[in-house]
Amino acid sequence: MKDIDMRSLKNIIFPSILALLFFCQTVGACTSFQLVAADGSRVYARTMEFQFPLYSDVVIMPRNFHFVATGPNNQPGASWDGKYGVVGMNGFGKPLVIDGLNEKGLAGGILYFPDHAVYANPKDVDAKKSMAPWEFMSWALMNFASVAQIKAALNDVSVINIVQPDLKVVPPFHYVFHDASGAVLVVEPIKGKLVAHDNPYGVMTNSPPFDWHVNNLGNYVKLSPVEPDPIKVFGQSVSPISTGAGFLGMPGDSTSPSRFIRALAYTSTITPAKSADENVRLAEHVLHNFDIPIGSIRTPINKKTFMELTQWSVISDLKNMRFYFSTYDYQPLRMVDLNRTNFDKPTPTFISLKSKYSIETLATQ
Repeated sequence: MKDIDMRSLKNIIFPSILALLFFCQTVGACTSFQLVAADGSRVYARTMEFQFPLYSDVVIMPRNFHFVATGPNNQPGASWDGKYGVVGMNGFGKPLVIDGLNEKGLAGGILYFPDHAVYANPKDVDAKKSMAPWEFMSWALMNFASVAQIKAALNDVSVINIVQPDLKVVPPFHYVFHDASGAVLVVEPIKGKLVAHDNPYGVMTNSPPFDWHVNNLGNYVKLSPVEPDPIKVFGQSVSPISTGAGFLGMPGDSTSPSRFIRALAYTSTITPAKSADENVRLAEHVLHNFDIPIGSIRTPINKKTFMELTQWSVISDLKNMRFYFSTYDYQPLRMVDLNRTNFDKPTPTFISLKSKYSIETLATQ
């Protein structure tokens, strides 16, 4: 199969326009979660936020595709022939996956992890087992069928602290995985090692680390979808001022801790869908609670203002093997059916996200 050396992809690993982005700690307000339907089927969904265009396409990674990762000093690192076909989102035309679903029902995504991502020192690792932070998701989805298999293989690879030559920075990431059995895994580079956390809550956002978010749940134990009863204060009856008072105090801002709480509040209390197809539609409604319209998050840098937005959202149906996506400019869902996808092509396939949006006009005669 075709051998792609990631060291030579200077123009498609990360464009230089993103250099400032990695110094800005407010960007990357990604939110992910899972929903379980009444029939036991599951979907994984996430939003992707950045302040610069990612120029993403849908990428189809074929089976047996030979991948050469980046090692110390930009020499060849780990290499593998992918066992499974993958459908997902890329960025800047590169043949790797930011977020995707493989043909065994394993889904996963890269989330931004500033201030806390500490990768392995390239001097301390086996070069042939090393890879760059932006390659780890492709390694996992191309080679494994379950969360358990990823956990068992983490000691076999090293995600290294490597500067992207054009950017002069190391992109800070952590990773989340979901499989059809219901297992959810968070993998974080902490103090040079890949630390795995089972995630029974099924939601994930950005920094701080996962265990911090779990501890923070204790601040919100009174949140409830149930309307509270009136209370007596000095003999006077005080009633909730409106419906929704059970969630009074739920944080509504776009910080990572607030989005974690909000995602868990919604996913743990909504009425489950009956089937996988209905679950996809329900996931859409939850995703819209995390849409960031352009202009609502602004970062001034060198007298310029950069504005974050939800560039795309994806939903992976882990039962029916369907990968759904929507974009900021085209909200209707589009879908790639993995059961009908040709994974035997020799090279990756790219599908443009661009589509002309039009509003349906209903007949009135």
